Amino acid sequence: MSYDFEEVQTYAESHTTPPADPLRRLGEETEATQDAPQMSLGPNEGAFLRFLVTLMKPQRVLEIGVFTGWSSIEIARGLPAGGKLIALDVNEETTAIARRYAEEMGVADRIDYIVGDAGQTIAALEGPPFDLVFIDAWKPDYVDYYEAVLPKLAPDGLILADNTLGALDGNEGIVRFNEHVSADERVESVLVPIRDGLTMIRRV
Repeated sequence: MSYDFEEVQTYAESHTTPPADPLRRLGEETEATQDAPQMSLGPNEGAFLRFLVTLMKPQRVLEIGVFTGWSSIEIARGLPAGGKLIALDVNEETTAIARRYAEEMGVADRIDYIVGDAGQTIAALEGPPFDLVFIDAWKPDYVDYYEAVLPKLAPDGLILADNTLGALDGNEGIVRFNEHVSADERVESVLVPIRDGLTMIRRV
């Protein structure tokens, strides 16, 4: 193949349904105000996530790592009637941005934002199991998040872990997570090379 990874991503994004105008502006605000704007999901992966949620029709979703809210908004847009997203993040400032754009997109009523330590919050969460879990947070804690949510996953539920191609850049947390999941006989997984990598995990 003569094309490189960035070329693939650019082409994929250009042939994906473009984001709604508020999401475009969210991306611009994130670029202008955040030290690490690349943590935002972006148009191509955001559309993929919403597409998947629309097909799955999950009633209860958990997101670990909100940042400025692109992923939570796209998840909420794909939810069926009565579906709810619990979105966890430690940063009140970026969560406030997420709330603002969720309100503009008309999906704020589908999202329960919780600011605080994700590990402690997950341990305290009660209620029905989660149909979908999206992990996109502090990479050294990925294995801990994974082990915390797996018992809370519905039998036919799905875990999505973002940025899993980070192992190729030597991210030790992601290397450890990828090896942990690959060796876990309780699940099967597939790493999809969309943007920085998205691993899809389900119980067997």
